[in-house]
Amino acid sequence: MTETFQALVVDKGESFSVAVQPLSLEKLPAGEVLIRVAYSSVNYKDGLASIPNGNIVRNYPFIPGVDLSGTVVSSADPRFQEGQAVIATGYGIGVSHYGGFSEYARIPAGWVMPLPAGLTLREAMIYGTAGYTAAMSIQALEAHGAAPDKGKVLVTGATGGVGGSAVAMLAKKGYQVTASTGRADAADYLKALGAAEIISREQVSGGSGKPLDKQLWQAAVDSVGGTPLAAVLSSIAYGGSVAASGLTAGTAVPASVLPFILRGVNLLGIDSVACPMEERIQIWERMASDLKPERLDALVDREITLTGLPAALEDILQSNTRGRILVRLS
Repeated sequence: MTETFQALVVDKGESFSVAVQPLSLEKLPAGEVLIRVAYSSVNYKDGLASIPNGNIVRNYPFIPGVDLSGTVVSSADPRFQEGQAVIATGYGIGVSHYGGFSEYARIPAGWVMPLPAGLTLREAMIYGTAGYTAAMSIQALEAHGAAPDKGKVLVTGATGGVGGSAVAMLAKKGYQVTASTGRADAADYLKALGAAEIISREQVSGGSGKPLDKQLWQAAVDSVGGTPLAAVLSSIAYGGSVAASGLTAGTAVPASVLPFILRGVNLLGIDSVACPMEERIQIWERMASDLKPERLDALVDREITLTGLPAALEDILQSNTRGRILVRLS
Protein backbone atom coordinates (compact mmCIF):
# COMPACT_ATOMS: atom_id res chain seq x y z
CA MET A 1 0.00 0.00 0.00
CA THR A 2 1.20 3.50 -0.78
CA GLU A 3 2.68 5.36 2.18
CA THR A 4 1.49 8.73 0.93
CA PHE A 5 -1.41 9.89 -1.19
CA GLN A 6 -2.88 13.12 -2.54
CA ALA A 7 -5.81 15.05 -1.06
CA LEU A 8 -7.35 18.49 -1.30
CA VAL A 9 -6.65 20.17 2.03
CA VAL A 10 -8.39 23.28 3.33
CA ASP A 11 -6.43 25.03 6.07
CA LYS A 12 -6.47 28.14 8.22
CA GLY A 13 -2.88 28.90 9.09
CA GLU A 14 -1.39 32.31 8.73
CA SER A 15 -3.76 32.63 5.80
CA PHE A 16 -6.64 30.55 4.39
CA SER A 17 -5.56 27.99 1.77
CA VAL A 18 -7.08 25.37 -0.52
CA ALA A 19 -4.47 23.12 -2.11
CA VAL A 20 -3.66 19.56 -3.14
CA GLN A 21 -1.15 18.09 -0.67
CA PRO A 22 0.50 14.74 0.08
CA LEU A 23 -0.74 12.99 3.23
CA SER A 24 0.01 9.75 5.02
CA LEU A 25 -2.62 7.22 6.08
CA GLU A 26 -1.93 7.95 9.73
CA LYS A 27 -3.32 11.45 9.20
CA LEU A 28 -6.77 10.08 8.39
CA PRO A 29 -9.35 10.17 11.21
CA ALA A 30 -10.64 7.11 13.01
CA GLY A 31 -13.04 4.75 11.27
CA GLU A 32 -13.52 1.03 10.72
CA VAL A 33 -13.35 1.05 6.90
CA LEU A 34 -10.36 2.21 4.86
CA ILE A 35 -11.41 2.97 1.27
CA ARG A 36 -9.40 3.64 -1.86
CA VAL A 37 -11.53 6.38 -3.36
CA ALA A 38 -12.41 6.05 -7.04
CA TYR A 39 -14.76 9.01 -7.49
CA SER A 40 -16.27 11.92 -5.63
CA SER A 41 -18.40 14.85 -6.80
CA VAL A 42 -18.78 18.55 -6.12
CA ASN A 43 -21.76 19.81 -4.12
CA TYR A 44 -22.73 23.29 -2.95
CA LYS A 45 -21.80 22.34 0.61
CA ASP A 46 -18.30 21.47 -0.63
CA GLY A 47 -18.03 24.95 -2.07
CA LEU A 48 -18.95 26.43 1.30
CA ALA A 49 -16.31 24.23 2.95
CA SER A 50 -13.69 25.77 0.67
CA ILE A 51 -14.15 29.37 1.82
CA PRO A 52 -13.25 30.91 5.17
CA ASN A 53 -16.77 32.11 6.01
CA GLY A 54 -18.71 29.11 4.72
CA ASN A 55 -19.75 28.00 8.24
CA ILE A 56 -19.27 24.32 7.34
CA VAL A 57 -15.84 23.35 8.67
CA ARG A 58 -15.13 23.70 12.37
CA ASN A 59 -11.59 22.28 12.66
CA TYR A 60 -8.58 22.70 10.39
CA PRO A 61 -6.76 21.32 8.46
CA PHE A 62 -9.62 19.52 6.71
CA ILE A 63 -10.45 17.46 3.61
CA PRO A 64 -13.85 18.39 2.09
CA GLY A 65 -16.04 16.19 -0.10
CA VAL A 66 -19.41 14.95 1.17
CA ASP A 67 -19.50 12.06 -1.36
CA LEU A 68 -17.25 9.16 -2.25
CA SER A 69 -17.28 5.80 -3.96
CA GLY A 70 -14.45 3.31 -3.97
CA THR A 71 -13.06 -0.05 -2.96
CA VAL A 72 -12.48 -1.36 0.55
CA VAL A 73 -8.79 -1.68 1.39
CA SER A 74 -9.35 -3.02 4.91
CA SER A 75 -12.22 -3.21 7.38
CA ALA A 76 -12.53 -3.87 11.09
CA ASP A 77 -16.26 -4.41 10.56
CA PRO A 78 -17.36 -7.84 9.26
CA ARG A 79 -20.02 -6.27 7.03
CA PHE A 80 -17.31 -5.12 4.60
CA GLN A 81 -14.53 -7.09 2.93
CA GLU A 82 -11.34 -6.16 1.11
CA GLY A 83 -12.04 -5.39 -2.53
CA GLN A 84 -15.75 -4.66 -2.01
CA ALA A 85 -17.24 -1.72 -3.94
CA VAL A 86 -18.89 0.78 -1.58
CA ILE A 87 -20.30 4.29 -1.40
CA ALA A 88 -20.50 6.76 1.46
CA THR A 89 -22.45 10.02 1.54
CA GLY A 90 -23.87 12.28 4.22
CA TYR A 91 -23.52 11.97 7.99
CA GLY A 92 -20.32 13.79 9.00
CA ILE A 93 -18.42 13.15 5.77
CA GLY A 94 -16.87 16.34 4.40
CA VAL A 95 -18.26 18.36 7.31
CA SER A 96 -16.85 17.06 10.60
CA HIS A 97 -14.99 14.03 9.22
CA TYR A 98 -12.40 14.05 6.40
CA GLY A 99 -14.24 13.62 3.12
CA GLY A 100 -13.98 12.32 -0.41
CA PHE A 101 -11.54 14.76 -2.04
CA SER A 102 -8.77 12.32 -1.24
CA GLU A 103 -7.25 9.21 -2.78
CA TYR A 104 -7.91 7.36 0.49
CA ALA A 105 -10.61 7.80 3.14
CA ARG A 106 -11.19 6.15 6.51
CA ILE A 107 -14.91 6.11 7.29
CA PRO A 108 -17.04 4.79 10.21
CA ALA A 109 -18.69 1.55 9.13
CA GLY A 110 -22.16 2.88 9.97
CA TRP A 111 -21.77 5.49 7.22
CA VAL A 112 -20.77 3.04 4.47
CA MET A 113 -23.06 0.98 2.23
CA PRO A 114 -22.41 -1.56 -0.54
CA LEU A 115 -22.61 -0.26 -4.09
CA PRO A 116 -26.07 -1.26 -5.38
CA ALA A 117 -26.29 -3.69 -8.28
CA GLY A 118 -27.04 -1.68 -11.41
CA LEU A 119 -24.58 1.14 -10.66
CA THR A 120 -20.88 1.54 -11.31
CA LEU A 121 -18.64 3.50 -8.93
CA ARG A 122 -18.61 6.32 -11.49
CA GLU A 123 -22.39 6.35 -11.92
CA ALA A 124 -22.88 6.46 -8.15
CA MET A 125 -20.93 9.71 -8.02
CA ILE A 126 -22.73 11.20 -11.01
CA TYR A 127 -25.61 10.97 -8.57
CA GLY A 128 -23.77 11.70 -5.31
CA THR A 129 -25.59 13.58 -2.57
CA ALA A 130 -27.37 15.71 -5.17
CA GLY A 131 -28.91 12.72 -6.92
CA TYR A 132 -29.72 11.06 -3.63
CA THR A 133 -31.48 14.24 -2.46
CA ALA A 134 -33.50 14.32 -5.68
CA ALA A 135 -34.50 10.67 -5.22
CA MET A 136 -35.50 11.33 -1.59
CA SER A 137 -37.61 14.24 -2.83
CA ILE A 138 -39.40 12.13 -5.43
CA GLN A 139 -40.05 9.34 -2.95
CA ALA A 140 -41.52 11.83 -0.47
CA LEU A 141 -43.75 13.38 -3.14
CA GLU A 142 -45.01 9.95 -4.22
CA ALA A 143 -45.70 9.01 -0.59
CA HIS A 144 -47.98 12.06 -0.49
CA GLY A 145 -49.88 11.18 -3.65
CA ALA A 146 -47.84 12.44 -6.60
CA ALA A 147 -48.30 10.37 -9.75
CA PRO A 148 -47.53 10.84 -13.47
CA ASP A 149 -51.23 11.16 -14.40
CA LYS A 150 -52.02 13.95 -11.92
CA GLY A 151 -50.44 16.91 -13.69
CA LYS A 152 -47.20 18.79 -14.07
CA VAL A 153 -44.30 18.71 -11.59
CA LEU A 154 -42.11 21.79 -11.18
CA VAL A 155 -38.36 21.52 -10.56
CA THR A 156 -36.62 24.72 -9.45
CA GLY A 157 -32.89 25.26 -9.80
CA ALA A 158 -33.06 22.74 -12.63
CA THR A 159 -29.49 23.19 -13.85
CA GLY A 160 -28.08 22.40 -10.41
CA GLY A 161 -27.17 18.94 -9.19
CA VAL A 162 -30.40 18.25 -7.32
CA GLY A 163 -32.56 19.92 -9.94
CA GLY A 164 -31.03 18.19 -12.95
CA SER A 165 -31.18 14.80 -11.26
CA ALA A 166 -34.83 15.39 -10.35
CA VAL A 167 -35.72 16.36 -13.92
CA ALA A 168 -34.11 13.22 -15.32
CA MET A 169 -35.59 10.88 -12.69
CA LEU A 170 -39.10 12.32 -12.93
CA ALA A 171 -39.01 12.12 -16.73
CA LYS A 172 -37.90 8.48 -16.49
CA LYS A 173 -40.99 7.78 -14.34
CA GLY A 174 -43.29 9.39 -16.92
CA TYR A 175 -43.97 12.73 -15.20
CA GLN A 176 -44.53 15.91 -17.20
CA VAL A 177 -41.70 18.08 -15.87
CA THR A 178 -41.55 21.88 -15.86
CA ALA A 179 -37.94 22.94 -15.31
CA SER A 180 -37.20 26.38 -13.90
CA THR A 181 -33.76 27.93 -14.39
CA GLY A 182 -31.97 31.24 -14.36
CA ARG A 183 -29.78 30.20 -17.27
CA ALA A 184 -31.08 31.15 -20.70
CA ASP A 185 -28.58 28.82 -22.41
CA ALA A 186 -29.78 25.67 -20.64
CA ALA A 187 -32.81 24.77 -22.77
CA ASP A 188 -31.15 22.04 -24.84
CA TYR A 189 -29.56 20.50 -21.74
CA LEU A 190 -32.85 20.38 -19.82
CA LYS A 191 -34.75 19.00 -22.80
CA ALA A 192 -32.12 16.25 -23.12
CA LEU A 193 -32.77 15.37 -19.48
CA GLY A 194 -36.48 15.03 -20.22
CA ALA A 195 -38.04 18.39 -19.34
CA ALA A 196 -41.32 18.95 -21.18
CA GLU A 197 -41.38 22.69 -20.46
CA ILE A 198 -38.71 25.21 -19.47
CA ILE A 199 -39.46 28.48 -17.68
CA SER A 200 -37.30 31.20 -16.21
CA ARG A 201 -36.81 31.66 -12.49
CA GLU A 202 -38.61 34.99 -12.86
CA GLN A 203 -41.71 33.17 -14.08
CA VAL A 204 -41.73 31.31 -10.77
CA SER A 205 -40.90 34.09 -8.32
CA GLY A 206 -42.46 36.93 -10.30
CA GLY A 207 -46.09 35.85 -10.02
CA SER A 208 -48.94 37.86 -8.60
CA GLY A 209 -47.46 37.88 -5.12
CA LYS A 210 -50.75 36.64 -3.73
CA PRO A 211 -50.65 33.95 -1.04
CA LEU A 212 -52.86 31.84 -3.32
CA ASP A 213 -52.09 31.98 -7.04
CA LYS A 214 -53.20 29.85 -9.98
CA GLN A 215 -52.88 26.12 -9.33
CA LEU A 216 -50.18 25.25 -11.85
CA TRP A 217 -48.40 22.14 -10.55
CA GLN A 218 -49.39 18.99 -8.69
CA ALA A 219 -46.02 18.98 -6.93
CA ALA A 220 -42.55 20.52 -6.93
CA VAL A 221 -38.95 19.65 -6.15
CA ASP A 222 -37.37 22.82 -4.76
CA SER A 223 -33.62 23.17 -4.24
CA VAL A 224 -33.69 26.97 -4.06
CA GLY A 225 -35.62 28.07 -0.96
CA GLY A 226 -36.15 31.75 -0.15
CA THR A 227 -38.77 33.85 -1.91
CA PRO A 228 -39.09 31.44 -4.86
CA LEU A 229 -40.22 28.68 -2.49
CA ALA A 230 -43.00 30.93 -1.19
CA ALA A 231 -44.12 31.58 -4.77
CA VAL A 232 -44.08 27.85 -5.55
CA LEU A 233 -46.24 27.07 -2.52
CA SER A 234 -48.86 29.54 -3.71
CA SER A 235 -49.14 27.77 -7.08
CA ILE A 236 -49.41 24.12 -6.00
CA ALA A 237 -52.69 22.38 -6.74
CA TYR A 238 -55.05 21.27 -4.00
CA GLY A 239 -53.52 18.49 -1.89
CA GLY A 240 -50.17 18.77 -3.65
CA SER A 241 -46.71 18.82 -2.13
CA VAL A 242 -43.37 20.59 -2.32
CA ALA A 243 -40.16 18.74 -1.40
CA ALA A 244 -37.68 21.38 -0.20
CA SER A 245 -33.96 20.75 0.17
CA GLY A 246 -32.02 23.91 -0.73
CA LEU A 247 -31.24 27.47 0.24
CA THR A 248 -29.36 29.09 -2.63
CA ALA A 249 -32.01 31.84 -2.70
CA GLY A 250 -31.84 32.29 1.06
CA THR A 251 -33.20 30.78 4.25
CA ALA A 252 -36.09 33.21 4.84
CA VAL A 253 -39.34 32.05 3.20
CA PRO A 254 -41.97 34.85 3.18
CA ALA A 255 -44.89 32.46 2.85
CA SER A 256 -48.51 32.59 3.94
CA VAL A 257 -50.32 29.88 5.88
CA LEU A 258 -53.14 29.94 3.29
CA PRO A 259 -51.76 27.27 0.91
CA PHE A 260 -51.57 24.88 3.85
CA ILE A 261 -55.00 25.50 5.38
CA LEU A 262 -57.07 26.29 2.28
CA ARG A 263 -55.49 23.94 -0.27
CA GLY A 264 -53.99 21.27 1.98
CA VAL A 265 -50.53 21.79 0.49
CA ASN A 266 -47.72 19.79 2.08
CA LEU A 267 -44.24 21.25 2.61
CA LEU A 268 -41.87 18.29 2.89
CA GLY A 269 -38.43 18.86 4.33
CA ILE A 270 -35.71 16.74 2.72
CA ASP A 271 -32.57 16.00 4.76
CA SER A 272 -30.08 13.73 3.01
CA VAL A 273 -27.41 14.00 5.72
CA ALA A 274 -28.81 12.05 8.67
CA CYS A 275 -31.22 9.77 6.81
CA PRO A 276 -31.17 6.31 8.50
CA MET A 277 -29.10 3.71 6.65
CA GLU A 278 -32.06 1.35 6.05
CA GLU A 279 -33.97 4.07 4.20
CA ARG A 280 -30.77 5.25 2.49
CA ILE A 281 -30.13 1.79 1.04
CA GLN A 282 -33.73 1.47 -0.16
CA ILE A 283 -33.58 4.82 -1.99
CA TRP A 284 -30.20 4.00 -3.58
CA GLU A 285 -31.72 0.74 -4.83
CA ARG A 286 -34.37 2.80 -6.62
CA MET A 287 -31.64 5.05 -8.05
CA ALA A 288 -30.09 1.91 -9.54
CA SER A 289 -33.38 0.68 -10.98
CA ASP A 290 -36.70 2.46 -11.62
CA LEU A 291 -35.35 6.00 -11.10
CA LYS A 292 -32.17 5.54 -13.16
CA PRO A 293 -32.26 7.74 -16.28
CA GLU A 294 -31.46 6.15 -19.62
CA ARG A 295 -28.66 8.70 -20.13
CA LEU A 296 -27.27 9.25 -16.64
CA ASP A 297 -24.06 10.60 -18.16
CA ALA A 298 -26.03 13.54 -19.57
CA LEU A 299 -25.98 14.98 -16.03
CA VAL A 300 -22.18 15.40 -16.08
CA ASP A 301 -21.01 18.98 -16.53
CA ARG A 302 -17.35 17.95 -16.46
CA GLU A 303 -15.01 15.32 -15.07
CA ILE A 304 -11.94 16.58 -13.23
CA THR A 305 -9.10 15.40 -11.01
CA LEU A 306 -7.97 16.84 -7.68
CA THR A 307 -6.05 19.64 -9.37
CA GLY A 308 -9.26 20.93 -10.97
CA LEU A 309 -11.13 21.18 -7.68
CA PRO A 310 -10.27 24.75 -6.58
CA ALA A 311 -11.75 26.19 -9.79
CA ALA A 312 -14.75 23.82 -9.65
CA LEU A 313 -15.54 24.77 -6.06
CA GLU A 314 -15.51 28.44 -7.00
CA ASP A 315 -17.77 27.72 -9.97
CA ILE A 316 -20.40 25.93 -7.90
CA LEU A 317 -20.56 28.85 -5.47
CA GLN A 318 -21.05 31.23 -8.40
CA SER A 319 -23.66 28.95 -10.06
CA ASN A 320 -21.34 28.52 -13.06
CA THR A 321 -22.18 24.84 -13.43
CA ARG A 322 -24.74 22.85 -15.35
CA GLY A 323 -25.31 19.47 -13.81
CA ARG A 324 -22.71 17.47 -11.90
CA ILE A 325 -18.97 17.92 -11.53
CA LEU A 326 -17.44 14.46 -11.23
CA VAL A 327 -14.06 14.07 -9.48
CA ARG A 328 -11.90 11.12 -10.53
CA LEU A 329 -9.47 10.03 -7.81
CA SER A 330 -8.15 6.71 -9.10
